[in-house]
This record gives sequence, structure tokens and C-alpha cells, in this order.
Amino acid sequence: MPDRRVPPWRGILLGAAAVALIALIFALGALQPPYRAPVSTDRLGPDQGEQVAEYLARSRDSLDTGGDEPRWALVSFAEPLAPGEIPQHSGGSRIAQVLYRVPAPGVQTPLVAVPVPEGVQAAVDSASYASWLLPRPVDDRSARVVAFSAARLRSGCGCVVGLVVRGTPARLRNLAGQNGVRAVQALPADAVAGSFAVAPLLPDYRDVVAPGPDDGPVPEP
Repeated sequence: MPDRRVPPWRGILLGAAAVALIALIFALGALQPPYRAPVSTDRLGPDQGEQVAEYLARSRDSLDTGGDEPRWALVSFAEPLAPGEIPQHSGGSRIAQVLYRVPAPGVQTPLVAVPVPEGVQAAVDSASYASWLLPRPVDDRSARVVAFSAARLRSGCGCVVGLVVRGTPARLRNLAGQNGVRAVQALPADAVAGSFAVAPLLPDYRDVVAPGPDDGPVPEP
């Protein structure tokens, strides 16, 4: 019978080829590392526990930037606005979100952010949509808070506490000087839409950013 044994030199060649293949795989991995989702730390608005004066200074500093590239910014108001007042408090900037919170003494009501398409009329009409975006209640008190908030939003209450807009630094600085505008904070020009958190400077925040009492009676809708 013929000798079918594998010659020793062939095993050596196969081993060398395997080592070369493994080395190639590692080299390709080093050149093209696996995809990792980008991590964003951009945020618009004050931090919990931050002094209001510090946030106001931070907001002013964010507008003192070179260049004229448009950027995303948060507009916070001194007092809540009615939806019809949005146009004169946007400075002609593109509005991307309208932020609502129904005021109620001694009651913590939810903040609602309503994305809006381009066009200021969509922002004016957004209050009815805000009523549908209220969080699902978890107990009897929160159910009464949601019912009260929904009724007030549908009535067109003065409940607009902020806007997310896009504009040039010059336009944003002009907006920051308007009556009724408490703060305008801008992100860097390379910030990506939808990749940053938003929390407005609420009118209730006077000295420090902290939640107020939540032990008052919930008003009737």
C-alpha cells in the first residue's frame, strides 16, 4: 500500500500559515477597532444644587464665543409664558423644543419637552401636544397632578418655561437681552441635535437649583 503519511515539512508550512493568519486578524483589528457608540456629556441647563448666580454667569460666558456658526441654545424665562407669547421671545431663531411646566404652589408638576417642526406656528400650537406627553401616574396624588396639568395645558395656560433654539451667537446675545428672558445658554457649534440633555432654569429657582415643596393640595382640573 502507498505511504499516506504527511511529510513533516507540510505540517511546518501549515503552522506558519496559521500564525500568519492570526497576526493578520490582530493587525486588522488594531487598524479598525470595533465600533463604540459615542458618549455625549453635553447638557443645557443648570445642575441640581448649582447656585443660580453661577449658572447665569455660565450662560453669559457660553455666548462669548468667536465665529458665527449657528449653535443649539436653551432659553429660560423669568416668568412662564402663554404659547402665544413664544414668537416675540424666540428672537427669530429656529425653535426645536418647547418646554412646559404647569405652576402650582406647593405642588411639583412634571416638566414636558415638546419637539416641534420648523415654523413658529408649530411652537405656538404645541401646548395641546404637551398634555399628551405627561408621564403616566404611579399613585393617586400623581394622577391628580397629571389631570390638573393636562387640563391647564389644553386651556393654553402660561406654562412655557423654556425653549430650545438654534441661532448664531450674535442672535442669541440679542435674545438674552430681551425683557422676560432670564438666561440663554449655548452649546459648542459641533453639538449634535438630540445628543444633549435639557433642564431649564425654572422661574421658581431663586438662589439655588433645588426642587421645592411637594406637600400642598393639588388644584382641581
